[in-house]
Amino acid sequence: MRLIRYIFVFVLLTLFTANKAEAFEWSRWYSDLKTNIADTWHCGRLDAYVPFYAWHNRMFYDDDHIRKYNEEAWGFGLGKGLWDGNEWHGLYFMAFKDSNFYLETMFGYGYQYNWSLSEDGDWKFGLGYTLGFTQRHEYSYIPVPLPLPVASLTYDRFSLQAAYVPGIKNNGNVLFMWLKFSF
Repeated sequence: MRLIRYIFVFVLLTLFTANKAEAFEWSRWYSDLKTNIADTWHCGRLDAYVPFYAWHNRMFYDDDHIRKYNEEAWGFGLGKGLWDGNEWHGLYFMAFKDSNFYLETMFGYGYQYNWSLSEDGDWKFGLGYTLGFTQRHEYSYIPVPLPLPVASLTYDRFSLQAAYVPGIKNNGNVLFMWLKFSF
């Protein structure tokens, strides 16, 4: 539970300290978000996504739930990604098999700040967030908001990305992972 709090605080700090010299303004943040989404849509490169794993945190699930849940969240998705210095912006759509073996979709905008791990800049570690929606069987596929923390390890055009879905006992608390290839 402590890890979830740290991730939540990190995402909030990322959102609210984008420009430390000025006070945070929702209108400016929203304006920047719209600009980043438009730039990504118009200038971004094609990305392919392959969701593959949904780990259910054993600290929050009993054995009965773990036995019946699917953790092989295979699927496919497409998107557009735009690099602006160390910042990555992405628009994405993914469809995959959820924990209950039903189709789940996820779509939205992602942002990550990346730190170079190698001198040539090919290896990067990123932290950020996604603002999107998911559609699940148990909600009759009505879009449900999905703001999540995201982390990645990138080598050149390949990325391993993951988001943590917080939750309660036997619900949520899932580390969702996917691969991304940028064309």
